[in-house]
Amino acid sequence: MRIAETSDLWWKNAVIYCLDVETFFDDDGDGTGDFAGLTQRVDYLAALGVTCIWLMPFYPTPDRDDGYDVTDFFGVDSRLGTLGDLVEFIRAAKDRGMRVIADFVVNHTSDQHPWFVEARKSTDNPFRDFYVWRQDTPPDTSSEVVFPGEENSLWTQDEATGEWYLHMFAKHQPDLNVTNPKVRDQIAKAMGLWLELGLDGFRLDAVPFFLETRGQPKDEAANIDPHAYLAALRSFVSRRNGSAVLLGEVNLPYKEQLEYFGGPDGNELNMQFDFMSMQHIYLSLARQDARALAETLKSRPAIHPDNQWAMFVRNHDELTLDKLSDGERQEVFAAFGPEKNMQIYGRGLRRRLPPMLGGDMERLRMVYSLIFSLPGTPVLFYGEEIGMGEDLRQKGRAAVRTPMQWNSEKNGGFSSAKASDLVAPLVRGEYGPDRVNAAAGKRDPESLFTFMATLIARYREAPELGWGSFAVIDQPEPAVFAHTCSADGGTLVLLHNFGEGTVKVSGKAVPDDGPAHAFRGAVLLDLFDGGNVALDSDGGFSLELGRYGYRWFRVHRKGDRPAP
Repeated sequence: MRIAETSDLWWKNAVIYCLDVETFFDDDGDGTGDFAGLTQRVDYLAALGVTCIWLMPFYPTPDRDDGYDVTDFFGVDSRLGTLGDLVEFIRAAKDRGMRVIADFVVNHTSDQHPWFVEARKSTDNPFRDFYVWRQDTPPDTSSEVVFPGEENSLWTQDEATGEWYLHMFAKHQPDLNVTNPKVRDQIAKAMGLWLELGLDGFRLDAVPFFLETRGQPKDEAANIDPHAYLAALRSFVSRRNGSAVLLGEVNLPYKEQLEYFGGPDGNELNMQFDFMSMQHIYLSLARQDARALAETLKSRPAIHPDNQWAMFVRNHDELTLDKLSDGERQEVFAAFGPEKNMQIYGRGLRRRLPPMLGGDMERLRMVYSLIFSLPGTPVLFYGEEIGMGEDLRQKGRAAVRTPMQWNSEKNGGFSSAKASDLVAPLVRGEYGPDRVNAAAGKRDPESLFTFMATLIARYREAPELGWGSFAVIDQPEPAVFAHTCSADGGTLVLLHNFGEGTVKVSGKAVPDDGPAHAFRGAVLLDLFDGGNVALDSDGGFSLELGRYGYRWFRVHRKGDRPAP
């Protein structure tokens, strides 16, 4: 595929790296990471091969929900630095060819936000309609709460006026009223500010929730089509920055996700996380049987060419398994989170991948090879590249939000502060910084870091993975997931063994194409360090995959352009 053809829609073959500024690197020694520290680590991310940095919320906050409880959409939390520090970081990242996107929380604010402080004063306050209120006692909504055990209703009564306000999440996070044009104006102004300062887009938090119009008078809710609003937001962002992206968190079945892309027009979210594939990857890993993933991907609908799926095995939230059946979820729990303390909300895990796989490097490499080979854009969570583990001593989702482990020195090189002053404790034990850290990984040619850097380089040389059409190669061996990605005459053949035993893989590299001997002399060029495989004259092939083995090939026929 010609690289020039891939330059406009940069997000289709990007490598996105999610980090929280406060846990990445502390420059001033106060125990909290900051933008000055992040700027010092830009070269590390460039060396890994990252092309887009995703910042978790950096706005002023009481920090009751790791920054997702915002008190000012137009500022930078003073713990992290100044507006100038943020701009310097963006400049440094762009100087090294990396784009920067940031979390934007449209659904709610903190209850300490000046808007809500004003809104709760009286029913006729000018900011009252920035939020969603009701006078009558709400019905029982305990079955709808997002975080079971932390809340028991979507509504909380406010003492000042006796009315109830809506909060789809925690009661200290009142929901904004997007049917109010003044709210929509403020959201646009805030997004416009960050785009002017150099951001390349936003990861939109909890998209289906911020488009919720419950609790609104019917005439007001009827005046705004939620999807029309999302399309208008996309249009606004594109006007301000033609190459900006909206990456949405939409944990819904595929059919409903299509609506958030904008249907056949593709004019709403540019990208969405593929939660369905992620959850079935874990089911396939638990079973050592690739069929659950294969069937899920076969059912994934076609999307507009400008849209893209974001592929991941870990993010900053709980590792949700809510789209699996109860029985399937229990299979994953039994394999990767058998202790209650490893589970969260009854629907997910609060663990990182290396401990879940028992530190098995062969299996770990296979999983990351799989994620980068699937059609979509890979997204990494900080620390994945060095094999960081979780800290189950921490509450809830904080288990996977521990400080980055830079070296084996004090505080893992994260901060010079006293351990008691750190924003969060470091992981201890087998996955602590004395055993797992970036400095050691960069020096070791056999490390996970070295593997990930090579994997990213191969991914960047294979634009078919981001742009191409996808097809599963059916296999008689249940443990094998085999597929192709094809674009502009180029085809990749990608093979992964979910099992512990050696297996035989066979199939055709491409569908029937031309005369019977069209592939005479053609080969599968190995893209890593294995040997090439000769193709049969009809495009067929046969080979063995070892324990948790993986192979990436490019179909090469006589006369083809030389591969990278």
